[in-house]
Amino acid sequence: MQDLPHRYAVTARAAAEGEVVVSGRALGELRTAAPAEFGGPGDRWSPETLLVAAVADCFVLSFRAIARASGFAWRELDCNAEGVLDRIEGTLRFSDLNIRARLVVDEAADEGRARRLLEKAEKSCLVSNSLLANKHLEAEVVRG
Repeated sequence: MQDLPHRYAVTARAAAEGEVVVSGRALGELRTAAPAEFGGPGDRWSPETLLVAAVADCFVLSFRAIARASGFAWRELDCNAEGVLDRIEGTLRFSDLNIRARLVVDEAADEGRARRLLEKAEKSCLVSNSLLANKHLEAEVVRG
């Protein structure tokens, strides 16, 4: 890891109507729009879906790093994340982030250790740690 602080810069560009084009240095463009709940088309990534995707992606990458550092072997991790947007004290914000993780391990794997590593990943995710929402992890370890 590089020394802190890390800086991440993006640009968002839009006309008065239509899509927003988000880009970053050495990254491709990503076309976004408001979600259907806010009158958008509902068929593009939105700030809301991108935020929830960032939580899921960060969880998986955190687990990968923790498992590697712990010498824990695993096969596959599926992470479904749901963000609940609500009005709280007059402000729209995400009130809850629910993560459902399904980890596939070998028959000989220590299930308790797998669960502890999943919990550690949830606590280590810098994206969800940066948000005010309540976080909930539902973890499943499957042998196979």
